[in-house]
Parts: sequence; structure tokens; C-alpha cells
Amino acid sequence: MRKVGEGTRILNFLIDTLIVFLLAFSFNKFWMFQVKYWGYPYLNFGWIFFGVLFVYYSFFEIIFQKSPAKWLSYSKVVNHVGKRPAFWRILIRSLARITVIDLFFIPIIGKPLHDWVSGTEVVSSE
Repeated sequence: MRKVGEGTRILNFLIDTLIVFLLAFSFNKFWMFQVKYWGYPYLNFGWIFFGVLFVYYSFFEIIFQKSPAKWLSYSKVVNHVGKRPAFWRILIRSLARITVIDLFFIPIIGKPLHDWVSGTEVVSSE
């Protein structure tokens, strides 16, 4: 079980964030159409973005153990013994990603907050 480096993690973050942004932007355009023509309640883009972020990471990491960016970087999410993480651990991991302070924990504890609170690691899948 070889942990991936910070460069790989940053690349994963950038790629996944771009995909999440595009999905959230598309859903926001669809929702604004509904607001304008059908009277649906207005939703702030931040709520849509963080909702899509939670669903995106939860879906991919529960089913595949990896997000699309992790496929590109040949990495996956595992628990502390190298096995598939439990369902609830992935949900906690996805919830912790929504916090703004998530990445600021790297210098303090050596990993992002979402890894620490969920008891998971990102390792090479090769």
C-alpha cells in the first residue's frame, strides 16, 4: 500500500473540482430555467455546487473507490488496512470535503481533514 504524493492529490483535486463545477453550472442553468418559467424557488449556486460535490464524491468512491481524477492518476481510496472503506466512512469523507478548512490540515496532521476524520487513505492502485 503506497500512499500517493501531494502532487497527485493536488492534480486529483483540480480535475475533480473542474468536473464538479461543470456539472453544478449545468444543473444551475437547468434550475434557473425552472425558476424563471415554472416558479421554482431560487437556489444559490453555492448550495448547488456543494450538493453536487457531495453526491459526486459519494457516488464514485462508494461504487468504484475512485473518482474520475483518481482513474487518471491510478489511485484509489482505502481504509487504514488497505481494504474497501465502509459506506459510512465515504459519506463522512464526502461531508468533510465541503468544509472550507479541509486542505489547511495538511501541514498540521500530514493529510487533509477528510482523510483524517474518515480513517481513509489515497493509495496507488498499480
